[in-house]
Amino acid sequence: MKRILLFAILACTTLYSYSQKTLKGKVTDINSKTPLSGATILFGGKGGVKTDKDGMFSIDCGKTNKIVVSFVGYEPATVNIQNCDDELSISLVPSSEYLNNVDLASTSAQNKTLLNQPVSITKLTLADLNRGQGIFLQEAIETSVPGVQMNRRTVSGGQQFNIRGYGNGARGTNGVNSNFDGQGYKVYINNIPLTDAEGITTLDDIDFASLGNVEILKGPAGTLYGQAISGAVSFKTLKPENGRTSISQDIMFGNYGLQRFTTRFSTGNERSGILLNYGKQKSDGFSIHNSSHKDFANLVLMSQPNEKQNFSSYVGFTDSYDERLGELTIQQWANKDYSGNPEYIKRNAHSHVVTYRAGVTHTYNFTKGFSNTSTVFGTGFRSDVSSAGGWTDKTTVNYGFRISFQTKVSVGDNLGLNGITGMEIQRQNAQTVGYNMKANPNDPNPGSYTYGVSPYWVINANTSNIAYTTQPTSFFTEWTLAFPKDLSFSAGIGYSSQKISLDDRFRAITTTYAGHFDTSYKGMWSPHLALNKIFSKQASVYASYSKGYKAPVSSYFFIVVPTTPNPTGIVNSNIKPEFGDQFEVGSKGLLLNDRLNYQLALFSFNIHNKMTAVSVPLNAGTTAYSYMVNGSTQKHKGVEASLKYAVVNNPNSVISNVTPFINFTYSDFKYGAGFRIVTGATVAGRDTIDYSGKNVYGVPKIMNALGVDVATRFGLYANLVHIYKDGMTIGTKKTSTSGPKVFTTYYTTSYNLLNGKIGFKKNLSSRFFMDIFFGVNNIGGTRYPIMIFVNQLDDAYIPAPPKAVIYGGVNLKFNIK
Repeated sequence: MKRILLFAILACTTLYSYSQKTLKGKVTDINSKTPLSGATILFGGKGGVKTDKDGMFSIDCGKTNKIVVSFVGYEPATVNIQNCDDELSISLVPSSEYLNNVDLASTSAQNKTLLNQPVSITKLTLADLNRGQGIFLQEAIETSVPGVQMNRRTVSGGQQFNIRGYGNGARGTNGVNSNFDGQGYKVYINNIPLTDAEGITTLDDIDFASLGNVEILKGPAGTLYGQAISGAVSFKTLKPENGRTSISQDIMFGNYGLQRFTTRFSTGNERSGILLNYGKQKSDGFSIHNSSHKDFANLVLMSQPNEKQNFSSYVGFTDSYDERLGELTIQQWANKDYSGNPEYIKRNAHSHVVTYRAGVTHTYNFTKGFSNTSTVFGTGFRSDVSSAGGWTDKTTVNYGFRISFQTKVSVGDNLGLNGITGMEIQRQNAQTVGYNMKANPNDPNPGSYTYGVSPYWVINANTSNIAYTTQPTSFFTEWTLAFPKDLSFSAGIGYSSQKISLDDRFRAITTTYAGHFDTSYKGMWSPHLALNKIFSKQASVYASYSKGYKAPVSSYFFIVVPTTPNPTGIVNSNIKPEFGDQFEVGSKGLLLNDRLNYQLALFSFNIHNKMTAVSVPLNAGTTAYSYMVNGSTQKHKGVEASLKYAVVNNPNSVISNVTPFINFTYSDFKYGAGFRIVTGATVAGRDTIDYSGKNVYGVPKIMNALGVDVATRFGLYANLVHIYKDGMTIGTKKTSTSGPKVFTTYYTTSYNLLNGKIGFKKNLSSRFFMDIFFGVNNIGGTRYPIMIFVNQLDDAYIPAPPKAVIYGGVNLKFNIK
């Protein structure tokens, strides 16, 4: 009896002692690792505390075995308590794009929140990126980013941005915009340029499922980012979580043979972190010759040796292969004929890209008001591509560095001066080799081709061999003067230049022209002026002026004239860089007790010296050659708005979140006076088409997305999104065969899409997390294009799957510690 009594006393004492233990923890932003002051710690279904200025909190451990951590603008987190002696490190994932810091800021403002940026920046968080399938960025762009389109030529290849009507270069002989590469903007991943030294951005090798944050700056960004006439984009990969080691496996399946597998390992502490990501993705496509497969591997390393400095490294490898169906003609589209372009298919049209990319960023804080950030990077790129025109091999090595100094000066009690000054240099050594193609000699029926029966055509004679070196350089400085009452003024200027050296290694010995060409583009000055005013820490208004440039790529500045008997070479020395001027006014805010997020922008963006093509005909009825000239001006005026309102935002209620949102774009884009393109294969048939005053081709006048996100306390979540796009101009062509020339302009029709997703995510224990989901895109089976080939009639449409796209999967995560 005495032993039993003694045991009871000891047990009570132990329980009492346990109940008096204090549980401590720290709450931070998962991306920036900054402490979140004022975060709420809920426990026992009702009680709660707030974190202090350092993000720290403490509670009586005996009161609960589970806590819910919430903070305005972030997804709430549930944490199970295993040991009261552990000090918790809790990282919250941002859900609101308005209060969070931006990584790609176009100003030198000390405060990096969106309210302090006097430009249009849209920030896509994990919640935005994963609202759909999460492996195609186009879904997130169309849903969440007003003023921006994203096109793709295949299931997951040929992706390119169109920002405020610009994003494409000139399309050879066929017209106003480019259908083959992304130009006019700069894209970075973890501070490493994806845009090469020529100003061309290839996105086939980017694993969008590994991204944790995307920021899109709209409008000229030449002050800080060199040749960025239409904007800049920042990709940030997922980062290792502080204080946690975990492994995860994501699995997704869908119709049209979609398979996606992602394996991830992550470990991190206060001073270092490692994240290793491997992804495998494939699709059969919805039609013939439309398959895709990709292998991705990414490694992220982070280290902070001391309080003054930190390192981050990124290493990536991609092997990407996408078959090309080719463009459908207007007649094929009308007849619902998805058999594609036979000239593409017989040549096994495809895009195969292999990339090795690496970069290291080092930040050093010399003093509280002076720091340096330096990035060195390199990319090895190899592609083989075939289409109706033949086969092209391309090999490039692109490397360089970006260095910037951040300065903070206290001018007085009510004034502060912040600046950023630096430079970015790239260099690319490249070689492209072209071939024509012919029927396979082993084909039992040479000269004909039947898909799935006859062998593809094979590489034949070499048609070109060009080696070139390109080196762009940019210097920049920008300063923000902060006045009392949250008023600030920013001013900066950037200077860019570009050198191109080219060797035509295919030149025959008998030719009369030199096979070496050089040119350079200088004097590209890009100023930026802006004024920003914040009211009551909740809303801002701003006005800004910015300018940006886009120099010609190497294929624009030289011409090979196939004269008889010997060809001659001409340097196209008269072509000038394009430049864009933009005036913008706008407002951003977080109102109504932090429930209403909004952004509004009105802009006038004029593009000068727009490059267009001229065709030189031969009497024999063929085009001898084409060359680029500077045309007139494009005048882009537009309105962009985004609105998000949290009708319900309470992590303790059964329905914890109901947030409807809308994104709206109005584009009044016109070609300026004197905008003409000359085409034609014969002297008699040479045509001049006047685009003056016409709507810019390939841009809908109205685009909008309307949706709602819903979540419950128990882990059930859902979203529904409706997307609308106006019809747009495809192109203009001569339709008369005799008599007076008659030109006909063709248009797409408007379309509506409805996408939905439902899922269940839950922390099944302190170590195990599960997310199961099911979704349907294009619920109504709408026929629509994922890309329009502008001004290349009769070819026009890259079709999306005409029926619903169904997918589902599971994401599993196990915390080792």
